[in-house]
Amino acid sequence: MAIESNIQLVRNATLVLNYGGKKFLIDPMLAEQGAYPGFEGTANSHLRNPLVGLPIEPGSLMDADAVIVTHLHPDHWDEAAVKMLPKDKVLFAQNENDAEVIRSAGFSKVHIMSENSLFDDISFKKTHCQHGSDEAYANPQMAEILGKSSGVFFGKPGEKSVYIVGDTIWIEEVENNLKEFQPDIVVVNTGFAQVNGFGPIIFGKEDVLRIHEILPEATIIAVHMEAVNHCVLSRKELREYIAEKGIENSVVIPLDGELIAF
Repeated sequence: MAIESNIQLVRNATLVLNYGGKKFLIDPMLAEQGAYPGFEGTANSHLRNPLVGLPIEPGSLMDADAVIVTHLHPDHWDEAAVKMLPKDKVLFAQNENDAEVIRSAGFSKVHIMSENSLFDDISFKKTHCQHGSDEAYANPQMAEILGKSSGVFFGKPGEKSVYIVGDTIWIEEVENNLKEFQPDIVVVNTGFAQVNGFGPIIFGKEDVLRIHEILPEATIIAVHMEAVNHCVLSRKELREYIAEKGIENSVVIPLDGELIAF
């Protein structure tokens, strides 16, 4: 009997992926509502993050078989997660720099994702992102703030493939990944987060349409909305947009805590 795979949006980009009989916790931001100041130099920086509370008890996430951290921005890996997660939890980071930061917080089983990562019999690969425009990365101070980010592609015989695109704008490599991987499920960070003077640093609604045009049979799951100060695209605006474009049957816009089976 096949084990059902599913994705649960916890909040923002925090996901639980049950895949091939294993539970992955991805990009845990586990703080209570309003725990942190808004991101300086971004839209709506007067608002405190997270904008909303957790829809589930964080303790229910502690039994994950492994944790994946796509990058170290605090809306993907926060102080609360560092404190709550067991220090012997298997954890995957995007590169040695991130791994060293996580190890320095006391975690003892930190691995680095590659193009050929394996957890038990589940293969997954790190994918490249660009967390802002070329202009933003040409500014040394902004380039340091934005840093590197990554996505993850999961594939297993007998399972639907899942591409978690990560914090990125539209770049050729992401487009090539969509065409090469032909994922069944595409999880997209679509909050259209804005940095003052440099524009968006993650996908917006038009990018959802572009993905659909490349992969008309794929299910697109839109997350990373309405939870941190600089994300300006709302669920309501995205729903209206996909209805206008006639692609609402291909796009899922989950509420915090919602589980999507596939």
